[in-house]
Amino acid sequence: AERILPGSKKDNFWEMGETGPCGPCSEIHVDLRPEEEKSQTPGRDMINKGHPLVIELWNLVFIEFNRRSDGKLEQLPSRHVDTGMGFERLTMVLQGKKSNYDTDLFTPVIRHTEEISGIRYGTSEASDVAMRVIADHLRAVVFAIADGQLPSNVRAGYVIRRILRRAVRYGFTHLNIKEPFMFMLVPTLSGKMGDVFPEILAQEELIRKVIHEEEQTFLRTLSAGIRKFEQYVESHQKEKQIDGAFAFDLFDTYGFPVDLTRLMAREIGWEVDMNGFREGLEMQKNRSREAASVSAGDWIILNPAHQATEFVGYETLQADVAIVKYRKIATKKGEYWQVILDVTPFYAESGGQVGDRGYLDKDGRQFPVLDVVKEHEQIVHILNEMPEIPSGTFHARVDAEKRILTANNHTATHLMHAALRQVLGTHVEQKGSYVDENRLRFDFSHYSKLTEEEIEKIEEKVNRKIRENIPLEEYRGMPLEKAFAMGAMALFGEKYGDEVRVVQFGNDYSVELCGGTHVSRTGQIGMFKIISETAIAAGIRRVEAVTALGAEQFINEQLSVIKGLKDIFKSQKDILKGVEGLKQRISELELEVSDLLREKSDRIARELILQAEVAGSIRFTAARVDLGPDQIREMAMGIRSREKELVLLLATVREGKAHLGLLITDDLIKSKGWDASVIIRDLAGEIGGGGGGQAWYSSAGGKNPGGIESAFQRVREILNFGRKS
Repeated sequence: AERILPGSKKDNFWEMGETGPCGPCSEIHVDLRPEEEKSQTPGRDMINKGHPLVIELWNLVFIEFNRRSDGKLEQLPSRHVDTGMGFERLTMVLQGKKSNYDTDLFTPVIRHTEEISGIRYGTSEASDVAMRVIADHLRAVVFAIADGQLPSNVRAGYVIRRILRRAVRYGFTHLNIKEPFMFMLVPTLSGKMGDVFPEILAQEELIRKVIHEEEQTFLRTLSAGIRKFEQYVESHQKEKQIDGAFAFDLFDTYGFPVDLTRLMAREIGWEVDMNGFREGLEMQKNRSREAASVSAGDWIILNPAHQATEFVGYETLQADVAIVKYRKIATKKGEYWQVILDVTPFYAESGGQVGDRGYLDKDGRQFPVLDVVKEHEQIVHILNEMPEIPSGTFHARVDAEKRILTANNHTATHLMHAALRQVLGTHVEQKGSYVDENRLRFDFSHYSKLTEEEIEKIEEKVNRKIRENIPLEEYRGMPLEKAFAMGAMALFGEKYGDEVRVVQFGNDYSVELCGGTHVSRTGQIGMFKIISETAIAAGIRRVEAVTALGAEQFINEQLSVIKGLKDIFKSQKDILKGVEGLKQRISELELEVSDLLREKSDRIARELILQAEVAGSIRFTAARVDLGPDQIREMAMGIRSREKELVLLLATVREGKAHLGLLITDDLIKSKGWDASVIIRDLAGEIGGGGGGQAWYSSAGGKNPGGIESAFQRVREILNFGRKS
């Protein structure tokens, strides 16, 4: 009895949010302290007090209530126990360790990190934390990529990217690892976990490449942030403090961590205005909250006995239906209604296929169905208007044209998947897809750009299957193991139950687990055409294609371009030859223009040098020129090779923006210690911009052309040339 402790609602009542399923919970804790400490203070007095060795091991939530938006609890019709145990904590208990990171789940990765960094675990708290963060975050990233989620700037992909970058930053800051290293740890992790999670072993090379590329990108971001930091310090020497708004801009725009900004500031004896940084961060959070704020009303239930919506959309695009329940959703952009039907012909967005659109008809009145999605295993219809009388029978009608065009693209995706594996190899695995009425998009694992010949082969195979007019073979309610036995491929992102739907085209061509809608015969697709092929991540390619009307439109557009070229080259029988001739002539003219510009630059350079002011043996010129920024640099390179003791500051205005180019000859860099890259940062402030470069030549750009004369005067002051008389 002394091991069973009563709890209050605050401690022992679990809720997923302000509304939704909830219930009391029973926590199981374990006391790992030495016997001496236990004898002084019993474990019952240490529960939930934050002691690292008196920890919660397991939690059982008795889901029996639904929390309404008005705060009231209502009994759920079905109740269950939601159980969650901490795997790492259990391992720690069984292995007699005092920390999760001392178990063999983490130690192999930590040992490998020691080898890479040259720092022993246990040397300092900072390096120890860094190694633990790396080991923990590596697992999250590797499992996510193996599960099909790639780093990106949106949704779950953004979470993965942030996790990976946090680990890289810890290595960069606390372990002094300036090169990609996380990808090297992948084999160590897969060696430990691969027997239990074979997908890590199967995709190890892909995981390594994706992580390596992400690391390289982020390290370049860090370098860019460091340059911005140095430029800021150079131009704010009097303040000795990093403005909070600038620190937040580094963080928000460049992904530059604020703790790294603080570390770099401390190294030069500066501080960061953290209050200003937090203000910027809070403003961003408020903007995000406002943009994402959604208020959901309670479900108004018309049929309490109803269990699940029956989907009849494979057989028909129309059905008589009744509303089971509905609720209003309020967002910043407006209001809409979520509606659950007893029967529906509408396909809900899933498996990469968009949801259907259409209408609910009643008494001659149409209520548009804008979209259909799945939420908590429910088929949810989105309406912008709710019938005044929601009871009774409605007639549901799916937009037939949209459904047919979407089915064309979905079936073509299956045919293309099979063709990709035949042409490129069985290593091709689906990593994502998107199918609507206009196009199809398919992401897959492959390590090189597709050649024109490979694309042609893929198109030829798909179009051949279309012309064969293969009938759809569909198997519903098939046991999952039987489906795999017949060679069915599972699709990325889908979760499957014990029974599945199998879609097959041809006896040995395309067999996949799929819940989407398809054509009854492949001939309906008409035509298939790939319109783009690109890389979206290391080892991941993306193909976009069109079918049916989309393919016709694409081909007609291309033919229209060819017709336009024919009209241009009326006297030319061979259009391609005419284009090649025109291209050759353009190249010749570009060379002529380049020669003329070079002559112009040489003439201007001679005039500038003749006009130079002389102070002792040093010559100086500051002038506006009618040249582009690239031409100014090219001219500076020519002057550098033949002139001595010369400083040249040139300015030009292009499209309303000011550009500066500063040349300092090599002998002055040595004798005077002048550095164009340092001076240009100062001058950039006069034109409202930034700049950088090398010691002998640097450039700057800004939005204030009116500051050019001030820049001319400022460089005189810096180099002590005085005022021009």
